Amino acid sequence: SPPSLTLPFPAGPQIVLSVYGPDFFGHDVVRGYGAVHVPFTPGRHRRTIAMFVPESTSRLQQFTSWLTGRRPEFTDPKIVAQGEGREMTRVRSQGFVTVSFNIM
Repeated sequence: SPPSLTLPFPAGPQIVLSVYGPDFFGHDVVRGYGAVHVPFTPGRHRRTIAMFVPESTSRLQQFTSWLTGRRPEFTDPKIVAQGEGREMTRVRSQGFVTVSFNIM
């Protein structure tokens, strides 16, 4: 079979969002991650991005995270952009963010 070609951006460039905000104790914690592909066609485009956060896998980890204000976070934005390996990570839906693009 012919060799496969792997492009760095299969569907074009993406914008990866990491949204942070204060928790009950005033700690700055992740509120959500999301990614969206940048449109190619000229004009105004609106995209709604589903946001998600990683979750602890055990009740003890969840309680410890809540108590210390240290919630699970992704250290590499590629995890959000590519989605590879994310199926092994427990995540929870965390709302939506709407972005507008003006492409020339």
